[in-house]
Amino acid sequence: MTPEPAVLDVRALTKVYGQGDTAVHALRGVSLRVERGDYVAIMGASGSGKSTLMNILGCLDVPSGGRYLLDGTDVGVLDERRLSILRNRKIGFIFQSFNLIPRMSALANVELPLAYGGVKPAERRTRARAALRQVGLGDRMDHEPNELSGGQQQRVAVARALVTAPALLLADEPTGNLDTRSTADVLGILDQLSLSGRTIVLITHEDEVAARAKRVIRLVDGEIIEDRRQAPVVGPPPAAVSLPEAAR
Repeated sequence: MTPEPAVLDVRALTKVYGQGDTAVHALRGVSLRVERGDYVAIMGASGSGKSTLMNILGCLDVPSGGRYLLDGTDVGVLDERRLSILRNRKIGFIFQSFNLIPRMSALANVELPLAYGGVKPAERRTRARAALRQVGLGDRMDHEPNELSGGQQQRVAVARALVTAPALLLADEPTGNLDTRSTADVLGILDQLSLSGRTIVLITHEDEVAARAKRVIRLVDGEIIEDRRQAPVVGPPPAAVSLPEAAR
């Protein structure tokens, strides 16, 4: 039997901005593998290269050199159309600033990736409702973002990331704009998703957030200086959140 490919397989990635004396080497030969079901925190100070790596992993930027395989697909050989399809189907994004459409309901926001993917209205409505119930917002589906707290908006963003059943959840500072209680709620959801088998990569500068992951990678000046396994600190999930088999 052919072994299952890693969700992420990054080989000697480099990224250089500019040329000559003004060139900035944001990544210097980064290599890593993330297997299915792993929960990885990528840490680093400002200028370490973590945002550049995040953009490349999310297929939002291209490396200057090296190779990147996402769920077995070589990203570097894809044209923009196929890259867009891959990004929509394989990656669920969770952003620090939520990136919700202001005048659309929570339900409509969660439906968006399915609409882009050509899913029929009835099916995408059913799947979006299920995703919102997963994150404990079954009673907030018709609310617009300005009617929701920051923590609730981030839960909508998590539901939107989940609704396509992606190979990878990619979270960029997902608790950066949240208070302590909302941070605990969102991290509790990520804990439960990890326990159910989801593959999660998050970017964070906070040690207490990274402590929830199974593996911590540290970047300094565009290079990995630490890649270690750890016993994650798993907190209790929010009381309203239930993660049925559809979340797996």
